Amino acid sequence: MEWVSEALLIGLRPHGETSAVIEVMTPDYGRHLGLVKGARSRRLQPVLQAGNSLLVTWRARLETHLGLFSVELSEARAARLMESAAGVFGVQIVAGHLRLLAEREVHPGLYRAAITLLDHLDGFLQSAALVARFELMLLDELGFGLDLTRCAATGRTDDLRFVSPKSARAVCGDAGAPYADRLLSLPAFLLPGADDTPDAADVAAALKLTGFFLDRHVAGPRAIDLPSARAQMLGKLEGERRGR
Repeated sequence: MEWVSEALLIGLRPHGETSAVIEVMTPDYGRHLGLVKGARSRRLQPVLQAGNSLLVTWRARLETHLGLFSVELSEARAARLMESAAGVFGVQIVAGHLRLLAEREVHPGLYRAAITLLDHLDGFLQSAALVARFELMLLDELGFGLDLTRCAATGRTDDLRFVSPKSARAVCGDAGAPYADRLLSLPAFLLPGADDTPDAADVAAALKLTGFFLDRHVAGPRAIDLPSARAQMLGKLEGERRGR
């Protein structure tokens, strides 16, 4: 069997003295693993860095086998990402989240969203906001999407300020105010079609919102932690918010 695809490199682990098993996300074959011979050579080490885009050819005798990858660099992104906190946190979070997907399960929308996010990690606040939006999409793809279209209590589509931790549905300001201490904050920039420019407090609230549901539905049941870079990003946002 053989196929060729563009791919985003999200992980690598050594195998033997000179080879490695790489983990990539592809638009048509999902999250996929394969062996790269000579992966630790001087030629391939700069290529096989998380965040780089590759052109990969996968070959195996049977579809169920690990298989062999041959790789070519199509976009060197990793070096630029390592130059800023936003880039370092961003690539670690994206890679960690993509590992939550079932192996070889196709998610072309998430693949494209991951590439777009990694190509726009310019400022820390903007990058963190992109991560929050990516996590909303991830929850939806995993079957745990939030309903942010109308108020669960009144049906209103305006003044949506909270999310119910039980139903994962939006709640408007009037209906939610008496129960605000039991609801999750909903920053306006996460609403469908919103063009609001969020501040550090908004983005921190967004990450707390998505993190709550990722932990409840995905990480918790698997007894795993969300990427540590995510907590570091949130901590930096909290520091910026307190510094204002």
